[in-house]
Amino acid sequence: MPGKPYLIAIAGMSCSGKSTIARAVAAELPATIFQLDEYYLNLDHLPPEERARYDFDRPQALDEVLIAEHIEALARGEAIQQPVYDFARHTRTDRTTVVESKDVIIIEGLFTLYWERVRRICGTKVFVEASHGECLPRRTARDIVERGRTAESVLEQYEATVRPGADAYVLPSKGFADVLVDGTQPIALAAQAILRHVKNNPATREK
Repeated sequence: MPGKPYLIAIAGMSCSGKSTIARAVAAELPATIFQLDEYYLNLDHLPPEERARYDFDRPQALDEVLIAEHIEALARGEAIQQPVYDFARHTRTDRTTVVESKDVIIIEGLFTLYWERVRRICGTKVFVEASHGECLPRRTARDIVERGRTAESVLEQYEATVRPGADAYVLPSKGFADVLVDGTQPIALAAQAILRHVKNNPATREK
C-alpha cells in the first residue's frame, strides 16, 4: 500500500548465503534487515548439555508469535525492541536492539517463507538455493569462528537436525518464492535479481 514499508522475505538453508545477499540488497535500497536468528526460544531453563542437543532446525524452535508481532509492527512503520540471542549458550540475553522501520524491510532466515502470517505481507519472496554439500563447509567454518564449536560437533548436529530440518521445512518453502537465486553465484547477481522484482512489483510502483 502507498506510504507503507515494502517487505522482502529471503529464505534458504543454513549458510546458503541469505545474510550476505540481504546485506547486498539492503545497501542498494537502503533497508532494515530483520533477522529471524535472534528469535530462538530461550533455553536457560535447561542444563547446558540438553541445550546443546536441542533441535534448532524446526520452526517450533523460534518464537513465532513475537516474530509475527514484530514484523507487523515494522510493516506499520513502528520501531521494535529486538531480542539478542546468545548462540554459544543457547539463551536469550537481557539486552535488546532497537530496530527502526524503513521504506524497505528485509526479513532473513531459515523459515521466512514457512509462516503464512509472514508471507502474506511480503511483496517479494526470495529463496536462496544451495546444496547440502555447499552449505556444510560454510556452516562448519562459521560455527568454529563465531560460535566456539568444534568441527566434530558441527557435523554431528548437521546430520542429526540441520539436514533433516532443511529437507522437511526449509526446502518445501521454495514453492512460495517469487524469485529463486543461486547461493553460489556472485552476490551482485542475486541482489540484482531481487531488486528487479522489487522494481517491477505493482505494489512498488504504487508508492
